[in-house]
Amino acid sequence: MNPRIQELWDEAAKSTTTFPSGQNNSWETQVNFMEKFAELIVRECADIARLNTRVDSKVYLMIQEHFGVEE
Repeated sequence: MNPRIQELWDEAAKSTTTFPSGQNNSWETQVNFMEKFAELIVRECADIARLNTRVDSKVYLMIQEHFGVEE
């Protein structure tokens, strides 16, 4: 696995290990992990677009809005 993807995976896992329900293997916890992991990937892509886009500096905002991860 790509090292950066592994870092995002680990970050998502850490943020969902102690879910309030106390059931860390529940479907609810798995869904929260998947949502967090996807959000981290989208944010990473948006940041790359923000840092590397010369044509339109609003591309990163469009990516965040499209996936609903606005800041």
